[in-house]
Amino acid sequence: MLAVAVLVFLVEGSPVVHRRRVLGLHGEFDAFKFRTMRYDSDHILASDRDLQYAYTQNFKLKSDPRITKLGRCLRKYSLDELPQLFNVLTGQMSLVGPRMITAPELARYGEYKSLLMTVKPGLTGYWQVHGRQDVSYEERVRMDVAYITHWTLKMDIQLLLLTPLRVIRGKGAY
Repeated sequence: MLAVAVLVFLVEGSPVVHRRRVLGLHGEFDAFKFRTMRYDSDHILASDRDLQYAYTQNFKLKSDPRITKLGRCLRKYSLDELPQLFNVLTGQMSLVGPRMITAPELARYGEYKSLLMTVKPGLTGYWQVHGRQDVSYEERVRMDVAYITHWTLKMDIQLLLLTPLRVIRGKGAY
């Protein structure tokens, strides 16, 4: 983690860590990530209606012009998410769980909004291992709901064991 932090600092400057406001079991909190976007990322999104529309579909952009070259590499191998280990240590997140979401994303969960808020978001989870960005947002919701309603310790152990393989492959991450 220290090596990635130094690399981000040397290549992109500061800040090294980005705080993303997300929902958790006890309300909103700041999820930590290594910074992967340009300083003017908000302006880039705000000035392009096509980008805005694409972003509202999945809360991600496949070819995001806001991401730096180093950021693309960090995201491909999920290295940008390493600081979330601090969120796990403070009890805001768990190692395995549904993907963290922002407040605007909660509406996409429809009738399952309250169910999602009964568990901590995970550093990894069913969606991260079996779908990543290659599935629609609706499928992501179905995966999160299935994980929550069918949770077992065995499932968590399997997901933890499968995560490094998925991360190393870098498939479906952007």
